[in-house]
Amino acid sequence: MESILGHRVSGNPDGPPVILLNGSMMTMAAWEPLASKLGETYQVIRCDFRGQIFSPGEAEPRLDAHVADVVALLDALGIERVHAAGTSFGGLVAVRLAALHPERVISLAAITTGSHIDALLWEDSVLVREAALAAADGGDGRKVLDLVMPKTYSPEFLAANAELLGAHRNQAALLPAGWYRGIAAIISSLEGLDLTPDLVRIQCPTLVLATEEDRMFPLSSAQALADGIPDARFEIVPGGSHAIVIEKPGEVRRILSDFLASI
Repeated sequence: MESILGHRVSGNPDGPPVILLNGSMMTMAAWEPLASKLGETYQVIRCDFRGQIFSPGEAEPRLDAHVADVVALLDALGIERVHAAGTSFGGLVAVRLAALHPERVISLAAITTGSHIDALLWEDSVLVREAALAAADGGDGRKVLDLVMPKTYSPEFLAANAELLGAHRNQAALLPAGWYRGIAAIISSLEGLDLTPDLVRIQCPTLVLATEEDRMFPLSSAQALADGIPDARFEIVPGGSHAIVIEKPGEVRRILSDFLASI
């Protein structure tokens, strides 16, 4: 039997299923503050993408390969249709999932993501990919975090959590080479990515949730994503960062729960 993504199913077993899809350097554990409350009403599925810590196998440098992995996971769990919510890279996967497999997606929530990978984001991504490949070859994995954290978190969060994030940075040096190769492959799947042609094919209720201070996917890209999807709902969290699901999980849960309850 072909291996499936590492995953966790929690929450209300009789509730509608919601799948939460990670950003490129997340693990499913990062969703816990949001998932635990969401699980009072919904059956919550979390997974790591291939190339992340808890999933087996090598990551392919193609977005559609990650979409296929999510479909295979849903098949293995016997879930025909699901509410799909993803942040950053996971948001891109969720958008493509809704476009390619509309029969499997009840609703779509794309959080701190956008319609395409612009030149600036790709330049920054190449630097992270090079640092990840160097770490896989015995280099200092902390350099990957040094590139990613200032773009991911707000200055206030970085200052308030300096000790915790410093420990996280040091732990990065202990991660296996395979994890860094997986991150590099995930980043490679972003090259030249433009989901704009897909957007008109998305017919399910859609929420695009953006933040004012996202330094990866600017508001213009999030707005383009919402504008391209028929009848999409667009919300902006004032002052939020790219890592809104980690910095303000309660706010994301409130907005997501309101959206799901409206369907």
